Amino acid sequence: QVQLVESGGGLVQSGGSLRLSCAASGFTFSRSWMYWLRQAPGKGLEWVSHINSSGGTIRYADSVKGRFTISRDNAKNTLYLQMNGLKPEDTAVYYCAKVDPGSTWQRGVWGQGTQVTVSS
Repeated sequence: QVQLVESGGGLVQSGGSLRLSCAASGFTFSRSWMYWLRQAPGKGLEWVSHINSSGGTIRYADSVKGRFTISRDNAKNTLYLQMNGLKPEDTAVYYCAKVDPGSTWQRGVWGQGTQVTVSS
């Protein structure tokens, strides 16, 4: 079965950096589009970024563009999110998600999440 395990979250000061990782198993990672989502306290789930199977197509939400970088290592079945210039409004639980072809991220499968807290 699909298993996604996020790690790398923590407490950081405004302007700081974190690198999130997502270890994937139970499916063919190298053929899958992968997403990062987040949920801030009291808010709904929000799309952050996605990357296609080869890494040639990448998109970011406007709120993180220029600060976050998504990447993947298909040999290690691992997805990454490098987060620089963190702001208090980036505080959220971050999830990686596998989304089937033709589906939407809202219908993806995601892991347990990792907490990111940015202090001002």
